[in-house]
Amino acid sequence: MTSPRAGGEHPDRLVVVGRIEGAFGLAGWVRVFSHTRPRDNLLAYDPWYIGDSPSAWRQVRVAETRAAPGKLFARIDGVEDRDAARALTGREIAVQREQFGPASAGEYYWFDLLGLEVVDLAGRILGRVSALRETGANDVLVVEGEERHLIPFLPGRVVREVDLERGTIRVDWNTEYL
Repeated sequence: MTSPRAGGEHPDRLVVVGRIEGAFGLAGWVRVFSHTRPRDNLLAYDPWYIGDSPSAWRQVRVAETRAAPGKLFARIDGVEDRDAARALTGREIAVQREQFGPASAGEYYWFDLLGLEVVDLAGRILGRVSALRETGANDVLVVEGEERHLIPFLPGRVVREVDLERGTIRVDWNTEYL
């Protein structure tokens, strides 16, 4: 799979790519958490949309960015001091879907997989992808249906086919698996 990994696509074609974690310094800088891979990809997107619900997005321009080992920072136009930066704490950061290029062959943006129907090799519908998780070893599809399934995203082994046009993922998965 490819960046961004988490979040999801909102009806207005915005994709959540991070969140503001808090103020940094006195001059209006914010510390940000990124859902993208690599993490500093978030700093390349402009404009950002900041909000706390799909109906409350506000477009902002990113004036400056900085990356330090394990940390990302941004200064947003119009955010001039620590109090204004602190007021943004917890807000999600989204960008327009069109800002992403096409995924490479055999790779998928996580937000493109959300909501897809998951079907096993026998044609049984297991449910729909409700979330994805990083585990370190491999990514995992969280599939909600009559039961909840945690299915490793292992193309060629477990995930046999992803058909974005039909909205399906075909998996080699036995419901008896843990």
